[in-house]
Amino acid sequence: MVTTRASTDEIWIWLDGVPDPEIPVISVVDLGVIRDVSWQDDVLEITITPTYSGCPAMSVISLDIETELARRGLKNTRIKTQIAPAWTTDWLSKKGRTELEKFGIAPPRPAGGPERCPHCKSLDVEKISQFGSTPCKAQWRCKTCLEPFDYFKCI
Repeated sequence: MVTTRASTDEIWIWLDGVPDPEIPVISVVDLGVIRDVSWQDDVLEITITPTYSGCPAMSVISLDIETELARRGLKNTRIKTQIAPAWTTDWLSKKGRTELEKFGIAPPRPAGGPERCPHCKSLDVEKISQFGSTPCKAQWRCKTCLEPFDYFKCI
């Protein structure tokens, strides 16, 4: 009997539909936490890297991945956590960066601060706090529209 299984390319597409639980406008693929998708004999192995050590969202991400794959008929899966190399904001996709800004979160920049306000696009911004709504974000404010916003810190 010949059995077929989903290709890894197809699985990447499915995983691109799994939203990040903390920032639901981007997928776990766009966030860059999915590091590898591979078949190990008859087990589908998904390798993930947390955005930072101890990230509480990783258990939800793992469950959401397993749920999506089970919905697609893949029940023999294994989620493998890989902490090295450490996740970096360089792994955010271009689409993910664009969606972050549309959502009101300034995407990370190597220069160490947001380029502009994600709301009104003003360049006149200031840091309020190094700590934002999650450990991977800082709180900034636009001096033009006076709106506060999260900035996704470079890691």
